[in-house]
Amino acid sequence: MNKQRPLILLLLVFYIFSPTLFSWVINPAGAWYRPYIIWMLLVVVAYVVQGRGKDNDF
Repeated sequence: MNKQRPLILLLLVFYIFSPTLFSWVINPAGAWYRPYIIWMLLVVVAYVVQGRGKDNDF
């Protein structure tokens, strides 16, 4: 459960700030790469949460 607590907190924060984040991403005056920033952060968070365990860890 130790790895799940930060992930649940992160999801809660994302849920709270999602309307603001969504309006920031779809703003027509914004940069073209804004949606890619969100995807990059998502990939980095998934990599960190996955962690590096044993090779035989299922």
